[in-house]
Amino acid sequence: MLHVLFLCTENACRSQMAEGLVNHDLAGQVRAFSAGVRPSRVNPRAIRVMGELGIDLSGQRSKAVDELAGERFDLVITVCDRASQDCPIFPGDTEILHLGFPDPARATGAEEEILTVFRQVRDAIREQVVPLLRQKVSQAG
Repeated sequence: MLHVLFLCTENACRSQMAEGLVNHDLAGQVRAFSAGVRPSRVNPRAIRVMGELGIDLSGQRSKAVDELAGERFDLVITVCDRASQDCPIFPGDTEILHLGFPDPARATGAEEEILTVFRQVRDAIREQVVPLLRQKVSQAG
């Protein structure tokens, strides 16, 4: 099974959504984790838009990357530019990849407009990350 870490600055939106999507869509093939360089809390809007897909993030919490020091990852994917710049060193042959997505927490406007941005980022993560990881699994297998 492929072990993947999604790393973002706060582990509040993008990395949390990526973890949930991958653990849902690629269950049994990929085990996803998420963490932040400076963790905060899981954004309620991320929880809401993931719930629309039947993926429950309500039990998730924002974690510091240091909390996962004992885990071995085959792949670390940074999902924001800042985490890419601040990415810690991982031991062994861990592959590090950057796939930047806009921060939906920066969206402004009416609530429905903000939720639309969250949905767009969620869907972009699914469209880019899931096929990439399917390919990695087939190459490893």
